[in-house]
Amino acid sequence: MDNLIFLIAGMAAVTYGPRLAPFLFLGDRKIPGRVDAFLKCIPAAAIGALIIPGVFNAIPEAPVAVLCGMAFTIIAGLWKGGVIVPVIGSVLVVYFILLL
Repeated sequence: MDNLIFLIAGMAAVTYGPRLAPFLFLGDRKIPGRVDAFLKCIPAAAIGALIIPGVFNAIPEAPVAVLCGMAFTIIAGLWKGGVIVPVIGSVLVVYFILLL
């Protein structure tokens, strides 16, 4: 049990450290525009790298349902923005296609 507390504290420190570092080291300085644009692309790239390989392996016997779900996610994400509508909508699209 003692090791579990140290493990959780270590994970919290590793997670919180990179979030705190810019506030401590940059202070009131402005980030250059190109660096800011690059940093804003990282979440989308990371999500794509983590999710897309799993999507193709999720339902190997129904690739049409997977492609329709991905198409809905892309369209809804670009049109509506956010995360909730594309994710819930793509799950529903895949579910209804699998029902057919």
